[in-house]
Amino acid sequence: MKKIIWLSAAAVMTVALALTGLNYFTDKKVLPASVNNFEECAAAGYPVMESYPRQCKTPEGNNFIEYIGNEMEKQDLIRVDSPRPNQTVNSPLMVTGQARGTWFFEASFPAKIFDANGKQLGAIPAQAKSDWMTEDFVPFEAVLQFEVSETATGTIVLEKDNPSGLPQNADELRIPIRFDR
Repeated sequence: MKKIIWLSAAAVMTVALALTGLNYFTDKKVLPASVNNFEECAAAGYPVMESYPRQCKTPEGNNFIEYIGNEMEKQDLIRVDSPRPNQTVNSPLMVTGQARGTWFFEASFPAKIFDANGKQLGAIPAQAKSDWMTEDFVPFEAVLQFEVSETATGTIVLEKDNPSGLPQNADELRIPIRFDR
């Protein structure tokens, strides 16, 4: 009988030590089932690199880059000071920046805001703040009034004014945003 008690006690102690050791040597952080994008990676607590655009890397070596629209491709044509990509916004929204004079027609170009479903929530012409008859950068601003979105995210679209309507003259800057809820 004493032998069974000693064996039982030894078994319980072995299991307790094994669990303690396992708990000590493993990360207690609960890992998500899968990480598929930058937002999920950052939310899981993985390191976010201070780059532009920001990047997040998982321990498995997967690298996810924050979506910032097409800002990098259009930086020689149009630059936005506010709002910045993925910024939280509400109405009215002041949009400011600078665009090449060729982006304007009659000192303006269309500024629009859409929800994540593609529904247009508001639109207004962005106005040049100085002489737009140049190929240099010209400051602009627009105050977008928009209805409340049903989605958490959306996009601001700044279109190159294209009075000809020809597709080869069309261009746009797309800025992802989040709605203040």
